[in-house]
Amino acid sequence: MICIPITARSTEDTISEMSLASKYADLIELRIDYITELQDAETCIEKSLNSKTKPVIITNRPKREGGKFSGSEQDRLRLLQKAIELGADYVDVEYDSSNHITKRNSSKIIISYHNFKETPHNLNKIYNDICQRKPDIVKIVTYANDITDNIRIFDLLNTANMPTISFCMGELGQISRILTGKFGGLLTFASLERGKESAPGQLTVDELSKIYHFKSINERTKLYGIIGNPVSHSMSPVIHNASFREKGLNNVYVPLKISNIGAFIKECGKMDFRGFSVTIPHKESILPFLDEIDHTAGKIGAINTIVKQNGRLTGYNTDCMAAVMGLEQSLKETDDTLNNKKVSIIGAGGAARAIAFGLKEKGCDIIIYNRTLERAEKLSNDVKCRFEGFEKIHKLDSDILINTTSIGMFPDVDRTPVPQTVLKAGMIVFDAVYNPIETRLLQDAKKRGCRTVNGLTMFIQQAAEQFRLWTNIDPPIELMSNVVRETLSRLPA
Repeated sequence: MICIPITARSTEDTISEMSLASKYADLIELRIDYITELQDAETCIEKSLNSKTKPVIITNRPKREGGKFSGSEQDRLRLLQKAIELGADYVDVEYDSSNHITKRNSSKIIISYHNFKETPHNLNKIYNDICQRKPDIVKIVTYANDITDNIRIFDLLNTANMPTISFCMGELGQISRILTGKFGGLLTFASLERGKESAPGQLTVDELSKIYHFKSINERTKLYGIIGNPVSHSMSPVIHNASFREKGLNNVYVPLKISNIGAFIKECGKMDFRGFSVTIPHKESILPFLDEIDHTAGKIGAINTIVKQNGRLTGYNTDCMAAVMGLEQSLKETDDTLNNKKVSIIGAGGAARAIAFGLKEKGCDIIIYNRTLERAEKLSNDVKCRFEGFEKIHKLDSDILINTTSIGMFPDVDRTPVPQTVLKAGMIVFDAVYNPIETRLLQDAKKRGCRTVNGLTMFIQQAAEQFRLWTNIDPPIELMSNVVRETLSRLPA
């Protein structure tokens, strides 16, 4: 179930937002701690309960547990008791106050515990302590400081023997908000829109429903995700979840912001993930933690895709094929080929490695430019090509220029990796960045008479091959392209 919290400051706005939220939510949470005057809060409870069309949770969260209520504890509890007297469907009361609330009528009591600093290791004790108070529903919400904190929440949900709401807050806890239904959680919270969140890391109801198809997730749902840091900007959840739905697959794909890749790989088996995309900065650092590496990926020395089968993790690289396809498509317009083309690659990370190896096999003459000379030298030694420090980029003489860095990516859309003077008429300029689709580099290139290839082509092709590796099903490429273009068009400029 999805519960939408209402954080309005007045009775009028509360009722208005409740009416709108009722179109999307299974339950509504009325956060009366956001209403500053006691009399207004009491009036709001009464009028809201009289006008409700969906079940309502009344919450009056104190500041000590992340809420807004700053009055006396006596007044705070009096409002909660008033809600019970008025027949609220649910009342959320904190564990340390639960002995002061009297259950009456049909109102159900949620006894809650919140920790805004961490996910403690004694979750089972906290759960058992709450159960001793005989609640109708247990609620345990903690803060994730590492992606693996979610695993302890999932373990708790798996063993809970009464209705339980549990997930992690913060960006690193978003996967537990999305996946709680798979592990037995009663509900999740989603804001009506951005700016109306009642806790850190809360997704909007639109994101939860349209991107992650939350209500379709169950214990049989197969898990996939993108490993990276950062990952909040990634279009991969949008593209893969839409593709899974299009093909009728009970799969969900989530963002996984990972700092310690070794610790995550060690623990991720407990969550039963079937596959991953891998992005910056882990395309190379993840290699020691895999059971097998595909021949092409091994030669490149970087992966962007993992398939888990029979408990074993196998790494692949779909960036290589995707980049080469995009460039070859551009050259087809003039009946040309990649053979003997002079190519300058900016960057020396995982994407650069994949593209360099792919183009080397096509007979290209490659030079690597990178700010960290040691990385450029290592890549050039592996690929058997030349390298230069980035300060010499103004001297490049190439048929094809490729940017594999994140320079120019949203939100830094005014940045470009090279000055316009480097760009020569007739040159092909390829930017692996796809958000925005037309980067500053590509805009400059068009002005200088260059042919351009945007990163969307590479992104779609690499994602399509990932989909095929995970599912053994032909990917819906046209849908993938349309979904990404539509999503990017809605982003702020």
